Amino acid sequence: MKWKVHKLAQITVNEILTLLNEHHLLLDSQFSSLSYSFDQIAYNSKLVTENCLFFCKGNFKAAYLDDAQRRGAKAYMSETAYSNAEIPGIIVNNIQKAMSLVSAAFFGFPQNQLPTIAYTGTKGKTTSAYFTKAILDRTYQRKVALSSTINTVVGLEQKDVVKSNLTTPESLDLFTNMHRAVENGMNHLVMEVSSQAYKKNRVYGLHYDVGVFLNISPDHIGRNEHPTFADYLHCKEQLLVNSDTCVLNADGTHLTDIYYTAKATTQPDNIYIYGRQRADQETDYPIDFDYRSVEDSLTENQIVLTAITEKAKRLGIDGVYRIGIPGDYNEGNAVASAITSALMGAKPADIAYGLAHTTVPGRMEIYQTQSHGTIYVDYAHNYGSLHSVLDFLKKQAPNGKVIVITGSTGDKGIDRREGLGKAISESADQAYLTTDDPATEDPKAIAAEIADHIDQTRVNLEYIADRKAAITKAVTESKKGDLVVVAGKGHDNYQKINGQNVPYEGDATIVQNLVKGL
Repeated sequence: MKWKVHKLAQITVNEILTLLNEHHLLLDSQFSSLSYSFDQIAYNSKLVTENCLFFCKGNFKAAYLDDAQRRGAKAYMSETAYSNAEIPGIIVNNIQKAMSLVSAAFFGFPQNQLPTIAYTGTKGKTTSAYFTKAILDRTYQRKVALSSTINTVVGLEQKDVVKSNLTTPESLDLFTNMHRAVENGMNHLVMEVSSQAYKKNRVYGLHYDVGVFLNISPDHIGRNEHPTFADYLHCKEQLLVNSDTCVLNADGTHLTDIYYTAKATTQPDNIYIYGRQRADQETDYPIDFDYRSVEDSLTENQIVLTAITEKAKRLGIDGVYRIGIPGDYNEGNAVASAITSALMGAKPADIAYGLAHTTVPGRMEIYQTQSHGTIYVDYAHNYGSLHSVLDFLKKQAPNGKVIVITGSTGDKGIDRREGLGKAISESADQAYLTTDDPATEDPKAIAAEIADHIDQTRVNLEYIADRKAAITKAVTESKKGDLVVVAGKGHDNYQKINGQNVPYEGDATIVQNLVKGL
């Protein structure tokens, strides 16, 4: 994010120490004056200005504290006392939790003025967040802030929309954004909450009006993320523990665990469960809404949504809805968005308009050609998301080939490689494996791991290291009736290689230019 840093608020030492003590985080304070106040807080030394409280977090080096002092920091907060520091320290037992609490207090707890819908799930968070914003934008005259994997929106002007760096930002950045949203007159917030946000305490102390658990499947498990699936599930479930109203997807896995997590802190009347209509509706849980597909195509879907329980009927959103983003897997995302929006005051007309007119950068973007295939650009990067895309397209194109270009990230999400190979084996006819943020790993070795899980007796497989070359070959060699999926990077304009963000045109830009040429 590249918003200019402003001095926006103040906080005193006494307020900080009181807050830390309440949460059993304070170990020691080197301050003699409790009335001393700070005009700025920061965790990046390069952003420090005069009279700043500096947070020492992450892979911290003492040189960062030296830099912060030179730039005007008047105190630091850390889990470690630095004896050579020239400024007093506030020592805590968990810097991430402390930074989240202090950040919220510094900005005057902006969450209290922003009714918030939060989404978690292995897949579907971004699409659901965009559906919801599109609906509520119509209800509340576009005064709906957004914190998503793709963009952060804190106002109505162009300068108030920036590309996101993380699905859920660091706590200081998150509360900065919320404060800006409030100052800009925004009156609601829709946000994505990742499992890492809880693992890293980026949202510690934050509470949501509505929390949605979309689904879960093995992902983000590896040396730099979650050690086990149980840990991954636990972190995701914390969103429900911190929500007033919970919305759950009955079509997902581990519903028993998820439901009882929600029920532990939320009254049953404030838990809504939705699911695809089935012949056998017997479940261990009350299904509040069901839906069925009445039309799906390569460009859009249509569903019928039906309220079953009395509390669901009170929302008054039964009806037929057109969904402007293709893919049967997006129907559940649309239903979740309809329910959450209704809980926030949206009317059926708002829901209908929002679902029909939502566009999500890098999510099932469609590019038509005259004599070659239809190209889809999508961020799919794990088994669940890639399987959903390829399986849907395979059903829609029985006479054409399904062609996919993909890779997998280095140094994280190691388990995704097997899943990508499995998804390709199940539904693709041709696959081009290529580079996708390899970090410190060899992209060819990553591709080989994916290939180990592809049945090459039924899928034609080729490795092309240069991503643009792989996309170009796949698109130009496709035939009319083929469906080409460029998966993984969407609009990302860089490749993460050996600690550097190396410039890259972006999948969408490359495809747009190819289609123009064709």
